[in-house]
Amino acid sequence: MKTTALALSALLAVTATSLVATAVHAEEPVTVFAAASLKESAEQAAAVWKAAGGGEVTFSFAGSSALAKQIEEGAPADIFISADLKWMEHLDKAGRVRGDTRVNLLGNRIVLVAPKDSAVTATIAQDFPLSDLLGDERLAMANVDAVPAGTYGKAALQNLNVWDSVQDKVAQAENVRAALLLVSRGEAPLGIVYETDAKVDPGVKIIDRFPEASHPAIIYPAALTTDGKNPRAAKFLAYLQGADAHAIFTAAGFTVLAKNN
Repeated sequence: MKTTALALSALLAVTATSLVATAVHAEEPVTVFAAASLKESAEQAAAVWKAAGGGEVTFSFAGSSALAKQIEEGAPADIFISADLKWMEHLDKAGRVRGDTRVNLLGNRIVLVAPKDSAVTATIAQDFPLSDLLGDERLAMANVDAVPAGTYGKAALQNLNVWDSVQDKVAQAENVRAALLLVSRGEAPLGIVYETDAKVDPGVKIIDRFPEASHPAIIYPAALTTDGKNPRAAKFLAYLQGADAHAIFTAAGFTVLAKNN
């Protein structure tokens, strides 16, 4: 009897410890590493999720390349949302995201912007005179070799036969929001950013959109990471594909790609 009682006591202790650990873990926030251009809309979606009882979500916003490298090095993320397929594919091949959870979440456009009081006008087309518009000043762009907004912009300028005339005038920033800030502050007369970025900064105005055919399709893929342990991460990723989040992203100017009915 004594042995049975001790065994039962030990079992209850282990069960209680397990339940406490599970409860504590369940209360931890879902950690999302997301492209900088998603900041306002993702935070708004998370606020709606929390208000509906979904729990806390914390974000790390930066250039997709920087976030991917952090995840590859073991940074504690539950979900990764990239601004292009390249960096998601990089992590998938490295075994750092769960390929079975990958979804193409959103689409976007890139635009040419200027400070809000600028008198510059332009129509983006083949051989348009971007270098003349810049004069001796700089074109703000995210890093053209690593950050998606920069690589999309460079591809567009190359396809429009404009890159060679402006490549020495580019002021490269660590992410698209940093490039946007250069224009908003008047430190650069023109910049290339996502259309959704331009819409959230009253200090800039859109000069024109780049033709969609001038660059690869802008796609934001999302996936759970392989190291993520939060049991609510999958639910939040599903929520981002649902009607409430769709309304938020659409209002921000994104194109909804993922359908979760």
